[in-house]
Amino acid sequence: MSNIPEDLSYTAEHEWVTAPNADGVVRVGITDFAQDALGDVVYAQMPEIGTKITANEVVGEVESTKSVSDIYAPVSGEVVAKNDSLDSDSALINTDPYGDGWLIEIKLAEPDAVESLLSASEYEQQVG
Repeated sequence: MSNIPEDLSYTAEHEWVTAPNADGVVRVGITDFAQDALGDVVYAQMPEIGTKITANEVVGEVESTKSVSDIYAPVSGEVVAKNDSLDSDSALINTDPYGDGWLIEIKLAEPDAVESLLSASEYEQQVG
């Protein structure tokens, strides 16, 4: 069974989202299920800092030895950070998808946007 941390929110497209911090910023990555399905990740393309993004739109892609997968914005807002470590070590997405393998941080356009995402148990039902 995939690793599905209880303290995160999830999308049907296999992204995870942290709870917003005091500044309304969330961290986003792909789930353990997604990285496992992808295989060895060799490249990740994410939007630049300052990019305005809209929920459910494609914002980047992750390329693996098997395929290329789009990354969808789980929430609307502005990209305030991206994980530059992935430029030199995209395998972090495989080895630590919920930690060092995070993708981007987004300042939420709507503070309660995360509430519409899937809970850990709802996501587990989808992938289980």
